[in-house]
Formats: sequence, C-alpha cells, structure tokens
Amino acid sequence: MDLMDIAFPNMGIYLKNVPKSFHVFGFEIALYGVIIGIGVIAGIMMAAKWAKATGQDPEVYWDFSIYAVIFSIIGARIYYVIFAWDNYKNDLLSIFNFREGGLAIYGGVIVAFTTLFIYAKIKKQNPFRMADTGVLGLILGQAIGRWGNFTNREVFGEYTDNLFAMRLPVGMVRSIDISDSLAAHMTEGVNYIQVHPTFLYESLWNLGILAIMLIYYKHKKFEGEIALLYLGGYGLGRAWIEGIRTDQLFIHGTQIPVSQVLAVILFVGAIICDVVIRMKKNKKKI
Repeated sequence: MDLMDIAFPNMGIYLKNVPKSFHVFGFEIALYGVIIGIGVIAGIMMAAKWAKATGQDPEVYWDFSIYAVIFSIIGARIYYVIFAWDNYKNDLLSIFNFREGGLAIYGGVIVAFTTLFIYAKIKKQNPFRMADTGVLGLILGQAIGRWGNFTNREVFGEYTDNLFAMRLPVGMVRSIDISDSLAAHMTEGVNYIQVHPTFLYESLWNLGILAIMLIYYKHKKFEGEIALLYLGGYGLGRAWIEGIRTDQLFIHGTQIPVSQVLAVILFVGAIICDVVIRMKKNKKKI
C-alpha cells in the first residue's frame, strides 16, 4: 500500500491518497477538526429542530450549545490526558496539541450533562426535558465525529478478516496503537495492518440508537427517559466496541479499560433507573 491509502479489501474498496489535512491560504487544516466541527453543528441543529417540533424554544438549545461545546471539549481532553498521562508527563505542552486527536468522548459526555443541569437551574428550565432533546443531537454529533478518527488513522481494533476489515499503512498510525496481536499478523514484506474499523462500528451503532430514540420519543413514560436510553444504548455498544480497540485507556495500575467499565456501569445504571422510576410512577397511579 502507498502511505496515504486506506483499504477495505473484503468489500473491494481501495481508497487512494486519503488526506489527513488540507491547506487554505498557507494554513494547514486537519480534517479531524473539520469533521468534529461538522458533527457539532449537525448535533446542535438536530436538537434545536427537535425542540421546535416538541413545543420548546430552540433558542434555549442554541444558547446552551455554546457552553456545552466549550466545556465538553475541555472535559474530553482532560479525561483523555488523565488516563493517558504517560504520553504527556514528559511534554506538558503537548496536552494542548489537539491536531493528533486525543479526545475521550466520555469525558465530554460527563461534562455536557453537568453543564446542562447547571444551565437548566440558572435558566429555570426542566433539565430532564432538555436532556431528552439534547441527547438526540449529541449522539448524531458522535456518529459524524467518529469519521474524524478515520482520517486520523486512529481508533481501530485488533486484527480481523471479517467483511469490514480495514487496512492502514503502518507508517500512518501511532506505534503505540499497534498491539502485539496486530504485529504478529504482519508478515515479512507487508507494510500495513489489517484491523477492525471500530470507528465505523460505533458510528453505525450510534445512528441505530438515534433511530430508536426518535421512534420512541413520543412514547416515553417520563422526562429523562430518552436520556437514559442514550446512556444505556450507547453504553451497551461502547462496552463491546471498547473491548476490541487497541488504544484503550486503562485505570491506572491495571489493565482494565476505564471507558469499558464506565460503559457497563451506565448501561446497568440506566436500566435500573428506568425500572425504578416506572415502578414509582405506577404506584402513584394505584
């Protein structure tokens, strides 16, 4: 393979010269950032449109998005840096280099929900209703944003030869992302790795969860149920996808993937919360 190529051989797809960036007036612009930006804008538009369709004020969501985006990016970076500290401890300035990726979505999600509850309290909005609307935009943004990992040649899994197997030139990926298992499948003379495209799995999974949330929205039993559906649904998908990634962030001193643990906790917690709230509502009706 040539250095800039990406291939999905079992589907007969061979992409030549896939860029990581482009230049405008002499400035280099990373496609990663552009795609993340498109995801953010699409997510905000989704939430605002759904707010209008459900009788809410879309301006509230446009206003909230300013705070949510800023603080979520900071939260996503902090989460990543904390659990990948060995990559930054000897070069602290690299913490501020976003061009090579390094955003952990769960850090952004945690901060986004925290920001939402603070914003709702100040603006006297129903935080659970806002969460139900906001997560529609959030998961759409995640589905789009994952393609930034594609152009960055990151967030991939272990070796596979399934239908979706993806080949990446070794020279375009970080050496720390090439696991021993991947290296073992690199025969002499081969200049690529063949991996699970986990970014693709997660993007498709997120679109599926979005479809389910949109269909179920009018049938929700209480404010906040769609947000629980997001937390549980995304958690379920992330739990198995995280298990095959080679760039896992571990709980310090262990080989336990922190995001996988968090995903399982949120999945189980969302189910428990939903059941408990439904039971309480049913008791009130009796």
